[in-house]
Amino acid sequence: MNTCDITLYGILDPNRSKSRNLAELALAAVRGGATILQYRDKNAPVRVMIEQAQAIKQALDGSGIPLLINDRVDVVQASGADGVHVGQDDMRAEDARKILGPDAIIGLTIKSAAHAKAAPVDVLDYVCIGGVYDTLSKDNPHSIGIDGWQQIAKYFRKHVSRLPVGAIAGIDQQNIADVIEAGANGAAIISALFMADDVEAAAKGLRAEINRARAGA
Repeated sequence: MNTCDITLYGILDPNRSKSRNLAELALAAVRGGATILQYRDKNAPVRVMIEQAQAIKQALDGSGIPLLINDRVDVVQASGADGVHVGQDDMRAEDARKILGPDAIIGLTIKSAAHAKAAPVDVLDYVCIGGVYDTLSKDNPHSIGIDGWQQIAKYFRKHVSRLPVGAIAGIDQQNIADVIEAGANGAAIISALFMADDVEAAAKGLRAEINRARAGA
């Protein structure tokens, strides 16, 4: 499968961007240290999504930072994005792999131990476990906390050690060190990055906390 760095995983959502240009926000996040980006839009028509994804992809050209699309394999194909992130109610990861081929990056959201055991790990490049904390960016009534995250992550650590395991939901500069110290390979972040007035500075601050946690400081 593909190697991907999920250390600082920025999720671009027009509803959590202060109505700013997403391509410009993507570049700012990358300058600050984002290692992978996802474009998510639950409301836009497919043509708008394709155009937006193309603009973000063009802005990232030459950076080496991959762009994933949330849910929509068709948008990946049309825009030239690098892969897709699917949830438990979206297209099956196995079907996404069949359509997109071996070079695409495919990630999956995991919300429970049952999801972990059922995950098609042979077709996945990473998983994100959550929601860890409460969040305003998505309906997430049952946050699992650090302990819940660790319990689910144990399954992947034991059975699929190659797979990067991330954390998602409600993560910010105040708690990102906690999820890294708990064993996460990275954190997926929306508001703490893209609702910040200075996205580049926010990304730098988050990376500093990640580095500190990894160093055991």
